[in-house]
Amino acid sequence: MGSKEFIEFCKKQVADYFNKKKEKTDVNIPMTIDDVYVVWYSKSLQNHKALLSTTVCDGMYYELTYNGDKDELYIDAYKKWENICVKNIKTKEDKI
Repeated sequence: MGSKEFIEFCKKQVADYFNKKKEKTDVNIPMTIDDVYVVWYSKSLQNHKALLSTTVCDGMYYELTYNGDKDELYIDAYKKWENICVKNIKTKEDKI
């Protein structure tokens, strides 16, 4: 599977997942692959990994990993709860 085919396949998987799992308060129209975008992508040998998100403001993102040895796709769905900044993590002696 090439990179372009993998990305299109992943977008379809995310759209299908959303349409099956969405809550009643989410948008009423079905999600399509045009509503899914790639945040990050990598290919190493026969394996692929992509992080995707959607245009829906629900805080979800999706990690899709293809294991080329087993011909299996794994889908992890995450919800971002917080973004916390921790400042000054180095001690004074560590700062250059």
